[in-house]
Amino acid sequence: MKEIKIRLATTEDIAVLKSFEQGIIKAERPFDETLKPDPISYYSIENLLKNDATAVAVATLEDKLIGSAYATITPAKPHLKHSKYAYLGFMYVDPEQRGKGVNKSIIDFLFRWIKEKNITEVRLDVYSENAAALRAYKKAGFKEHLVNMRMKI
Repeated sequence: MKEIKIRLATTEDIAVLKSFEQGIIKAERPFDETLKPDPISYYSIENLLKNDATAVAVATLEDKLIGSAYATITPAKPHLKHSKYAYLGFMYVDPEQRGKGVNKSIIDFLFRWIKEKNITEVRLDVYSENAAALRAYKKAGFKEHLVNMRMKI
């Protein structure tokens, strides 16, 4: 059986990571009518890779990138118990590799990095109507915390 490996992303991965970003946008577009028409971008991948407070992880299968995510250390609001937390984003798995534990492997890799930074709080955002993503994050141990509401007037 071929082994899925997790590693930190490099600048050589940028082109594939940009295609992953477009996959994320395509998947999320049905949940967010406020997104501008294509082409849009969520991330500056180059800046994420340069940021010492961020780890961009990728999953590979036979040296082909099949998934990604990042964790970035972020200052918390002053009223919270923790002074910093890790924010997870850029979670993508190639459609052919979904359901094989790739996302969990990437998250576990990032959790080790987060723990090395002495961070104990991890957060992420997910669209409330994205049932598949909600299931995946709950399976990884996340719990719903806040609901962000909006209204167009």
